[in-house]
Amino acid sequence: MAVRALHTIGYEGSSIGDFLAMLESAGINLLIDVRDVPISRKRGFSKNGLASSLALRRIEYLHLKGLGDPKPGRVAAREGRYKDFQRIFAAHLRTEIAQVDMIRGIEAASNKMACLLCFERDHRYCHRCMVAEEMACRSGFKLVHLGAQPGPTRKSAKALKCAHDGDTALLG
Repeated sequence: MAVRALHTIGYEGSSIGDFLAMLESAGINLLIDVRDVPISRKRGFSKNGLASSLALRRIEYLHLKGLGDPKPGRVAAREGRYKDFQRIFAAHLRTEIAQVDMIRGIEAASNKMACLLCFERDHRYCHRCMVAEEMACRSGFKLVHLGAQPGPTRKSAKALKCAHDGDTALLG
């Protein structure tokens, strides 16, 4: 049996059109939103609008609040206190709600070409990377980190593909 890929993506700096084109070009058919609060000031990225846009492209949407970064972790990350952010989120991942949603996420991603969503463009500074790594450890997923590029057209959409070891290559 082939190893299934688990993708991650952040929408920072991307338009909704470019973001959706990136998901389609990567073959994603399930977007798992791991934001604690799935609202955005950026048009098209709040839960209901995003779910509607995805449905038009036959991409399922699943919000797993339990895998979201709690406010103290978000504050620490925003302030550049990455050790504190990692410690806070690691403790959160051990909670019952996070464990329940981790199982739900693994089950959902096992049957689809799935992608974890959060805001930060660089996965190394986002909790979705920690979620993805935990899911990979438990289920053997191969991690692929996508970066929606600002400005490309649907025909020329490219992604930053970062292998699990952090190497980066441009796809397109």
